[in-house]
Amino acid sequence: MEPDYSRYASVFSWRYASPEMRALFSERENRLRWRKVWVALAKAQHKAGLVSAKEFAQLEKHALDVDVGKAHEIEKRIKHDLMAELKTFAGQAGAAGGRLHLGATSMDIEDNADALRSRKALRMIRQKVARLLQAYRKRVVLHKDVRCMALTHLQTAEPTTVGYRFCNYAQDIVMDLGYLKNLENDVRGKGFKGAVGTSASYEELLKGKNMNAEEMEREAMNDLGLKAFEVSTQVYPRKVDYLVLSALASVAASLHKFALDLRVLQSPYVFEVMEPFAEMQVGSSAMPFKRNPVKAERLCSLARYVGALPPVAWENTANSILERTLDDSANRRIILPEAFMALDEALMVAIGLAEGLRINRKVIEKNFRTYAPFALTEALLMRLVEHGEDRQKMHEHLRSLSLKAWQSVQDGKPNPLEQLAVEDKKITRHIPVKELKKLFAQDHVGLAVHKCAKYAKIMDEVLSKHPVSSKRLEANF
Repeated sequence: MEPDYSRYASVFSWRYASPEMRALFSERENRLRWRKVWVALAKAQHKAGLVSAKEFAQLEKHALDVDVGKAHEIEKRIKHDLMAELKTFAGQAGAAGGRLHLGATSMDIEDNADALRSRKALRMIRQKVARLLQAYRKRVVLHKDVRCMALTHLQTAEPTTVGYRFCNYAQDIVMDLGYLKNLENDVRGKGFKGAVGTSASYEELLKGKNMNAEEMEREAMNDLGLKAFEVSTQVYPRKVDYLVLSALASVAASLHKFALDLRVLQSPYVFEVMEPFAEMQVGSSAMPFKRNPVKAERLCSLARYVGALPPVAWENTANSILERTLDDSANRRIILPEAFMALDEALMVAIGLAEGLRINRKVIEKNFRTYAPFALTEALLMRLVEHGEDRQKMHEHLRSLSLKAWQSVQDGKPNPLEQLAVEDKKITRHIPVKELKKLFAQDHVGLAVHKCAKYAKIMDEVLSKHPVSSKRLEANF
């Protein structure tokens, strides 16, 4: 259904998120889940002798006949969305409609439906996270020995490799995958416990029947394929929403870190990477030459929004007074769908970046040649100390040489540090020129290449436990 562009429409209804994620949070899908829960309850109550086989058959027959328009018309009159859907469903099922919702309260239906939705949405997110890990793994293997300068405090530090950088992004994602998987398994519904969670209404209904309230709940929840909390108030613990949003925010933080780094590395003063840029893509309405990192910026923007939502769920959790209050209802309609859809879009952008990123090897090598000599002063200092020099005095001496070299680099000239060291008598009296040149020729990346190979195996093991779709993923704009 196309949005009405003459009225405000959420960007998640047309601009951001995959069609699958939008469908999951659609109004129709929401009502289908409610009906699924009602039917599961009726099925359990049929086994208990409360609903006849004929009545249950009628309820099953009309479970998919969602009529959102009719339900909305009813809701305008009665001011209760679930009761409006219940009346719509009951009206379609004829006399059997009178057997719907026996002993239930609204949240028996809504919270179980929400738990089903959250679990499915978490699975969809996890599949995309695994796809991103797969893209990272390719970068780790492909660029494991492409040496580059690491930056700390946004200043050149010591050498690393492009692949090892991606190992760090991948490690964040591996942690997120574990978190998502555990949470997906732990998401539970309220179950069927009635108005304040005591199951009193069900116990009353089931007096003299072949099933008690706990057995009925177990039957219905097994049919839904969902575990129930052992105890509840009128709602499932709102802490569930907080944990779900926190998991999504954790993934968002990993994506934001990746995208922010790319934005730094894409700047023309570094220019070591470049995000994919379409042939007809426009970078600026004013400056025709611009190639702005819009994908990385969009990713950061969406991730930042996801990261801002858990505090709302925290408030819902902490401020749910006694058996329940309704002050969480309106914002839950917003924060749960939008957190999933925003992260869904962010993941598609991240996957596109990781798969299509251009690595500017010539620029990386140029920057390495310019700044790597500074990193070798530490190894040089240790060598001089081994030859009996005072560590503090030689530290100051090498600092002085480095400052001269920095001045040359700042003037746009090649780094002269190696030559300054070769010409320095305090250094060459201990270290021959030939050995000194050999020292400066080292890449000084330590175990980076080894760690890339080792972590690629770890990623293989992780990916074997998480399915990765081969479906082409592309952000909408």
